[in-house]
Order: sequence, then structure tokens, then C-alpha cells
Amino acid sequence: MVTGGSGTFGRHLVPLLEKSGHDVRVLSRRQGAGTHVGDLATGVGLGPALAGADVVVHAASDTHRLGRTDERQTANLLAASHDVGHLLYLSIVGIDEIGFGYYRRKLACERLIEAGPAPWTILRATQFHELLAGLFTPLDRLPFAPLPLDFRCQPVAAAEVAEHVAGLVAGPPAGHTADFGGPEVSTFGELARLWRVRRGRGDRLVNLPIPGAVARAFRQGRNTCPDHADGRQTFEAFTQASAA
Repeated sequence: MVTGGSGTFGRHLVPLLEKSGHDVRVLSRRQGAGTHVGDLATGVGLGPALAGADVVVHAASDTHRLGRTDERQTANLLAASHDVGHLLYLSIVGIDEIGFGYYRRKLACERLIEAGPAPWTILRATQFHELLAGLFTPLDRLPFAPLPLDFRCQPVAAAEVAEHVAGLVAGPPAGHTADFGGPEVSTFGELARLWRVRRGRGDRLVNLPIPGAVARAFRQGRNTCPDHADGRQTFEAFTQASAA
């Protein structure tokens, strides 16, 4: 069973699992959006959705509200997962070093899974190309892009993370597995310039200075994993493909 199966990551993972011969269930709150209707926030429908499931990939997250319900969702999922043989959680690189609220909630979910009833694997990945595209696109209409230009990140293709997760699903629970990052570490300034020039918006950028410990951690690249630059598609290649 896959939670978040209709999201940016899940849309790549589900077809890969099906192609590998897995009988895949997709949990969704909406009728017709997945194979099983269930609500992680309340626990309603989780029992039938999980019945007989060998593996759960937990990729759902309340991103619109910075993960405010993620802990409750994860706790409800674990309460219904006593017979699951392998629970794989998709997490984020650097969440134990950056005090950003969303990251703190993801880390709390990791702790719940570590203490939960199901054998587990936790994979931390860097930011998806699609996340940066979602950040940069609203700025396209402006003559310049105001951003913290010195923030560092290591964007990765969601499809490539999905390929890696499909391989992990085929194996036994691995605990905390190696991080998975994109092929290059760059600054927001470098990435935003690539994005805007490719989309014909010019290269005018304005640095948005953000104080505090969280901003300092992003400037230091605590959200990157240069030793695990496993992705293949660069953000420049992603930008070229999305602008085609």
C-alpha cells in the first residue's frame, strides 16, 4: 500500500511497483483517486486498506500546512500496521540539523516509526526539482526574483527517488538507509537564474536576507548530502524539459 500515491513522488512510484509485479493499493481520502478510501488523519478506512498488505510506503504529508497533521497521520497508520512486514518512510535530508517547523514534524514521524510495530526503512532524500519549480513559478510574473540567493540545495528528480524506493521495497527492512541526493549542490541564486533565463524571464535576482538559525543552516547546506549525489538529472536538464 502506498500513501501519497497521487502526489509528486507517488505518481512515479506506483507505476514502477506495478511494472515490477506488485499488487499495489493506493490510499486516498477521495473516492476514485486511489484503490482504497481512507483518512490518515482520522484512521477511518485504514484497516481494510492494510488488510493483507506486506509492505507500506508512507509518502503522504500535509505539505500545505507544513506537516501539522503528519504526526497524527503517521501514528494512525502505525496503529493499523501490526501485520505489515515492511514500512518504508520517505523523509528529508538534514531534518535533524535544521529547526524548520516542517522538518521537526518529519523528524517526529521518524521517531514514531522507529518505535512502531512494523519493521522499517527510512530514506531521506533532498528537495525534488518539482518543489523548486513550485517555488520559482509564481515569481515568473515579476521583473525580478526576490529569494535567499545563498541558500544551498541539491535538487533531485522525484522519478529517480521513486526508482530507488522501488528497489528498497524489493528488499528487507533496512533501518536508516543512505541518503539520496541530486547530482549537484547549488545555490538558490544559481538555480533561479537557470529557471528564469530558460523561461525568458531574464536573470534579475534580488537577495532576500533571512536571519536566524534555520536560514544559517540552509546557507551552510545542512539539507544536502554531497557524498550521496546519486541522482542523474540536473536541475538545468529538468528546466529544459519543463520549458519544452
